[in-house]
Amino acid sequence: MAYSHLLLSQCLNSPTKEEEESHRRTYQNLTQLVSTFPRLRGDNPRNLYRHRDGWYASIPMMVGAMVAQQHFKARPSDLILASYPKSGTTWLKALLFATVHRKSNANSTAPHPLETHSPHQCVPFLESEVYTNDRIPNLDSLPSPRLFATHIPFGSLPESIPVSNCKIIYICRDPKDNIISWWHFINNLKVKANMEPSSLEETIELFCNGVHSFGSLWDHVLGYWKEHLQRPHQVLFLTYEGLSQDPHGNLKRLADFIGCPFSADEDKGGVLDGILKLCGFENLKSLGVNNSGRTEIGGSAVQNSVFFRHGEVKDWVNHLTPEMARRIDEITKNKFQDQAGLTF
Repeated sequence: MAYSHLLLSQCLNSPTKEEEESHRRTYQNLTQLVSTFPRLRGDNPRNLYRHRDGWYASIPMMVGAMVAQQHFKARPSDLILASYPKSGTTWLKALLFATVHRKSNANSTAPHPLETHSPHQCVPFLESEVYTNDRIPNLDSLPSPRLFATHIPFGSLPESIPVSNCKIIYICRDPKDNIISWWHFINNLKVKANMEPSSLEETIELFCNGVHSFGSLWDHVLGYWKEHLQRPHQVLFLTYEGLSQDPHGNLKRLADFIGCPFSADEDKGGVLDGILKLCGFENLKSLGVNNSGRTEIGGSAVQNSVFFRHGEVKDWVNHLTPEMARRIDEITKNKFQDQAGLTF
């Protein structure tokens, strides 16, 4: 079976020497430009730079996003999974990939691609896996539907994405759980890089001020929420909490949205249950590829295990003080007060 990781690898190995030099200059020029942007230390292992559109990211992530803006040409058949970091991206990548390719694997005796590859390899990030390391691949040879992911805010997406009418699947999460997941994630990376971990107080202060990779969570969510309201046929809006509470119903909703609905026979035959089991948190976490493998993201080989911790709803109660929780809830209330239906 052909799928995103292997096909993308083929695209990355095809440029001529002239193309490689042109790509290198593109990255070099953008890196120089980003280095002139306002800089903050943040809680990342790398410095954060404030983009002219208002969001923050490290140089590799920001340059990758800018290269994607210039070179990514969306097709109407593309499927783009969008999210703020630590919102359930890994889980939804697995569900999306398994749903789209379910018929290709129905009668195969070979291991499922998700059993041998990270969900991040199967549904690569535009800004940190596709457009990275001086690469500008020719994606024209990839068969439809092409599956990509991004953390880029809606207003900074490559222009071809909204105008192509391709499908965007967005997932968000209770900000309190989101920041706890991020805190554990970023400190895991810091420890592996022999850096001092960030305190929870420091991380929350930066988070509440919008100093975070890809900017303010609340602004990020609102950008996609408003597009969902205006174009529900193009932007599907999911919450981690809703997906956790009703995985069966939301998987059917996802399949319907992307034009791959489950038939009554598939539902009765346990196809949905099989996908949910395959993509379940504990199953994915237990796989060798996810507890010992690595994925190149943003120019670095990241251990797949850092993407799997607890995956629990309301884990924040084990970490946040009442004062911390109230502060985050107050920002959420103020930001979303006029958005009926936007709840966790």
